[in-house]
Amino acid sequence: PLPSEEPQDEKRQTEAPASEAPLVWAVLEELRVSSVTPNSVQLQWSVPEGSFDSFMLQYRDAQGQPQALPIDGGSRSVTVPGLSPSHRYRFHLYRLRGRTKIDHVSTEAVTGTEEQEESPLPSQEQKHEKLQTEAPPSDAPAVRAVLGELRVSSVTPSSVGLQWSVPEGSFDSFMLQYRDAQGQPQALPIDGGSHSVTVLGLSPSHRYHFHLYGLRGRKKTDHASIDIITEEPQQEKPETEFPASEALPTRAVLGELRVSSVTPDSVQLQWSVPEGSFDSFMLQYRDAQGQPQALSIDGRSHSLTVP
Repeated sequence: PLPSEEPQDEKRQTEAPASEAPLVWAVLEELRVSSVTPNSVQLQWSVPEGSFDSFMLQYRDAQGQPQALPIDGGSRSVTVPGLSPSHRYRFHLYRLRGRTKIDHVSTEAVTGTEEQEESPLPSQEQKHEKLQTEAPPSDAPAVRAVLGELRVSSVTPSSVGLQWSVPEGSFDSFMLQYRDAQGQPQALPIDGGSHSVTVLGLSPSHRYHFHLYGLRGRKKTDHASIDIITEEPQQEKPETEFPASEALPTRAVLGELRVSSVTPDSVQLQWSVPEGSFDSFMLQYRDAQGQPQALSIDGRSHSLTVP
């Protein structure tokens, strides 16, 4: 309901009928570079009218390999990590309705030089590694970070929920890599404080091999892998096979919404459906700037991480 309500309010101000086509129209504006470091680029965009189901950011890494980053439809900015210094990147942001690319905007950015790094962190890390034999044993654990087992928390025909632990140390960030149903590589950056993620937009009855990397700076220091097969598509029963009295029970009950975990920049939510079923869910909230956000969720999912 959110995409139709907001434009409708705008149209009322000009006394246009509510039934006009612009209710479905969505506009994606210019893609802008908001900040650059030697190994990351932050991009921003706006959607002055309407809304999109999701976005897809595509670019080629320094080795020329294509990368694709799925982004929630409520987001208006993204930070692309793991880039190389002094390299020109061309980014393409596609707007998606379902899984169909409708339109896109592009921009170019050149990452900063090595000298522009704010602190000599890489050399300090190397120094720690080299001095491990000389430093007291009590100093060594501060540098070590261990990634625990990668586990499945939920599976639907179009999504997979993953969880992991960090039993020792900490990571600056994580990177989840996998290939989609078309064999294209996908890379999903995750904040270092998160220990779970829901991967959306998958294909039913398909085997996926997920690799979760723990990063310190830009360096992959540890990883865990898992194989998962998404569920079969939910089959609709032909109406002619059942009397009308059986087809009509459309009552569906949504159980309590609970918070299952919290980090400084994410919240994991869980809910139940004690009776019936829903085609889909819509999570709405306002961000820290008071802007309304809407996140569409598959009807089979009963948990979600809001990053």
